[in-house]
Amino acid sequence: MSATDPYVVAVAPNVHAFVQPDGGWCLNNAGFVGDDRESLLVDTAATERRARLLRAAVVDAGLALPRTIVSTHHHGDHTYGNGVFRPEARIVGHDNCCAEQLAAGRQLHLLWPQTDFGEVEILPPDLTYGDRLTLYVGGTEVRVIHPGPAHTTGDSIVHLPEQGVVFTGDLIFHGGTPFLPMGSLAGSLRALGLLRSLDASTVVPGHGRVTDPSAYDTTERYLRWVSELAAEGHARGATPLETARRADLGEFAAWQESERLVANLHRAYAELEGLPEGHPLDPAAVFGDMAAMNGGVPVACHA
Repeated sequence: MSATDPYVVAVAPNVHAFVQPDGGWCLNNAGFVGDDRESLLVDTAATERRARLLRAAVVDAGLALPRTIVSTHHHGDHTYGNGVFRPEARIVGHDNCCAEQLAAGRQLHLLWPQTDFGEVEILPPDLTYGDRLTLYVGGTEVRVIHPGPAHTTGDSIVHLPEQGVVFTGDLIFHGGTPFLPMGSLAGSLRALGLLRSLDASTVVPGHGRVTDPSAYDTTERYLRWVSELAAEGHARGATPLETARRADLGEFAAWQESERLVANLHRAYAELEGLPEGHPLDPAAVFGDMAAMNGGVPVACHA
């Protein structure tokens, strides 16, 4: 096994995290819950090949193939592999996740046309909810909770109260930089409050190693720093790119995808200007500025 191979962590009885190192662009985490009669999957993967590795991991753990997939949001790294689990599995997600996924289509193909994603069918949720949804899988209570606009406008948290486990989706990047342009900075801070209220001791982030609630504190420090940086830059009349280039990353310098700072500043500026949370931003401007922060090179998909 190489350092970049996916691996499985048993985080509680009948609960597993599927972790894809090193958690960078398109290397998300997934999870599965259940027993040999019934199982539920939290997210899939960015490529058909990686989704098939996830499918094999479910079988190797002795679980039945999933009858339910919960999509924590619409991004392709979490949903492109949905087709590998059809027709057995229905897909559950927030109302906005469904709309966003249909609107985004083959989003990763547009960003990374050279990547071999395999056979991908865009499969949005066929069961949606508005605020909260409770499912039972092999005797395990699975609470699906919408935090409001945060990473996107259609995020879902998957909470297993009896096991003390939470799958955060991309509300948390452990060791990676948060990514807010499709959601909300203020909403992301509110989502951290919701995550803390769940009192789960085991935190499975959307990207990066399995962790604990200390990840909420470091994420909050980053978000508040971005908020202060944006307020200062906006008051000076500096662009998000100018503000990002002047910034001292400090304790966040070691995090992956530091170029996301400028994307997060775009979102923070929009909120300072009174635009609604989740209001669409210009993707060409956001990704263009990230490429500028990345030494003039577009960010790379690592799947």
